[in-house]
Amino acid sequence: MQFSPKKFLPFLIFISSILGLNAQHINYSIIPKKDTANVYQEMLNDKSDDLMENHPADDIYNNIWTSEKLNPYKIPIDSLPDTVRIDCKNFFSPVQGIITSDFGPRRYRYHYGTDLRLNIGDSVHAAFSGKIRIIDYEARGYGHYVVIRHDNGLETVYAHLSQVMVELDQVVKGGELIALGGNTGRSTGPHLHFEMRYLGNAINPASIINFYTGQVHNDTYQITKRKSFYYQRDLKAQQAAKYYKIRKGDTLGQIALRNGTSVKALCRMNNIKLKKLLQPGQKIRVR
Repeated sequence: MQFSPKKFLPFLIFISSILGLNAQHINYSIIPKKDTANVYQEMLNDKSDDLMENHPADDIYNNIWTSEKLNPYKIPIDSLPDTVRIDCKNFFSPVQGIITSDFGPRRYRYHYGTDLRLNIGDSVHAAFSGKIRIIDYEARGYGHYVVIRHDNGLETVYAHLSQVMVELDQVVKGGELIALGGNTGRSTGPHLHFEMRYLGNAINPASIINFYTGQVHNDTYQITKRKSFYYQRDLKAQQAAKYYKIRKGDTLGQIALRNGTSVKALCRMNNIKLKKLLQPGQKIRVR
């Protein structure tokens, strides 16, 4: 028998109308939904999501990560925990050079790092594993410099570089080549200016590292307010210091009288003798 589509057309229209009516009463609640908790977990595990990016010691630094400032944290030393233990086991010496300038006060400013001798082009290595937080240049300061945030909670600064060999936000291992030594910025000769900081506050690197052997003193360094930040009293005194620019014909007696101090105090503050010849234009501390 020959098939005729026209005979089945009314039947097809009837079936379609029935299905259309039933579709309005379908209970969509029975359709499986993707579990919300699993969706959130997938977001957490998605490494392409910059908002969820992890940085070293985020819990210590309150998730602050910026390449704009060396110390964006602005946490006073008095607000730091009384004691913090730092794991130093996987330390690598940034360069094999002798100390040319120690951490401590200079005439008009404070030197927050240790200077290590090197030749231009010498390799500079990461002290610990971590992540590159800053790559920048300061013409009147650090020159070319790099800041690394480390897994152990410290941050290190490498300054006066001739060439940077890493990229911003790059993960590096301890001992990895990060730069070449130089003489850029405020520098009187080739050297590496090396700093160690905790929450932005400088620590004397020599209290952690024996630069003569290139090894740490101990596998663990204990940060305490009194021991690690002993220099705060000297720093406050230096910040309060006042200087006088010597003019032609000045004597120590005249300078002392003008500034409400004594000749003996001037000699002590400036480490000079009573009969020192004063040079016009020279600065002398008067407070």
